[in-house]
Amino acid sequence: MTSDIVSAETVSRLKWGCRRGLLENDLFVERFFRRFEDSLTMQQVRGLQALMDLADNDLLDLLLARREPEGELDCPEVLEVLTQLRRPA
Repeated sequence: MTSDIVSAETVSRLKWGCRRGLLENDLFVERFFRRFEDSLTMQQVRGLQALMDLADNDLLDLLLARREPEGELDCPEVLEVLTQLRRPA
């Protein structure tokens, strides 16, 4: 993991951009930010943004491990964030 911690302003914009239509996805994302927002790196931001580009149901399938990332999503940034998102409370 890189050590380039992102600014509070970047985190705030990222949080806004991560709002989802499915409550279940929002719960995963909120827990992620509670745990990691003070130490987010640009690598994690890129991974999270890639996941947020997905449709809600596709994202939920990944979060619940019903399927694994494929193609462009099968990269270190996405895998790191997905592991963090899946980590139980």
